[in-house]
Amino acid sequence: MIEKLNNPIRIFSWSIIFLTFAFLINNVLNHWYDYPGVDKFFGSYNFFFENNKELSSNEFYKSWIQFLIYLIAILISFIYVKLYNQVEINKDSEYLSNFSAYIIRSCFWSVLIVGLVDMILSFLRVEDFLIPLFGENLGMNLGKSVFRGTYIHFPLIILAFIIGYFTKTLGFFWLAFLVVIAEFQIVVARFIFSYEQTFMGDLVRFWYGSLFLFASSYALLKEGHVRVDILYTNFSERGKAWSNLLGSLLLGIPICATILLRGMWCQQCILNAPIKTFEQSMSGYGMQVKYLMAGFLAIYALTMLITFTSFFMSNSSKLLKAKSN
Repeated sequence: MIEKLNNPIRIFSWSIIFLTFAFLINNVLNHWYDYPGVDKFFGSYNFFFENNKELSSNEFYKSWIQFLIYLIAILISFIYVKLYNQVEINKDSEYLSNFSAYIIRSCFWSVLIVGLVDMILSFLRVEDFLIPLFGENLGMNLGKSVFRGTYIHFPLIILAFIIGYFTKTLGFFWLAFLVVIAEFQIVVARFIFSYEQTFMGDLVRFWYGSLFLFASSYALLKEGHVRVDILYTNFSERGKAWSNLLGSLLLGIPICATILLRGMWCQQCILNAPIKTFEQSMSGYGMQVKYLMAGFLAIYALTMLITFTSFFMSNSSKLLKAKSN
């Protein structure tokens, strides 16, 4: 009986992960490459959705590709479990935990490097040093969020994910310390040198927002969150496993999926809109990272979803082992 439940639980769990990434891929295709979307695919058959506009042959084939991405995501889950059918559930749970930790670790390096570089560029812009240093054309472009995001931020983020692969430390302590340093330099600059610019406060908000959202998943992974505990401590180990399993399945995963769906369902949605337009602060000569801060919520939802799925698998394993004993 235990062996019969092992693989279905693994298939279900991996399907959640792969379908989430399939949704993210389709989100990029929808709103950055003008693909019609899977809803238009179903609408062309009047299934689930109504399509008021007939798709062209090119759009129809593109919508088929997007539908196949979801089918492939499910198929990969079956193939993986079939190829590695002797892997235990808790081992898969460990893989997911490590993957979530890698994303968080890389994002930490991203906000650290991007924050420092963008602050320097913002300082040079405020003090009118960009054009003398980089020439008129490049200097003007470095003052634009679209150019800075495409040619400065994105390469630095890729570099951060490479660093995150080889560096196993999360560095939340250092990020928290840097938030304090960033706030301290505002105080020193304001009260000693009477110098204050918008980008100085932007750096604090950029780092603090990332610290709060990225660390949430890691704290969940290490069970570092404060529990409003009335009943849990009195549960048996089996009762705790059921509590964590049902909480992850019925509350945690759906909430994270809702954040991603609501934030990315349309081009004007709260996550897509600022990222696509490289939204910047209206406060003048500040840092041009506001659009990345919208992405923090997407990273938060993604890593929490992966961690909740890992929780679901690990607690399923505990219950199956308890049953076998």
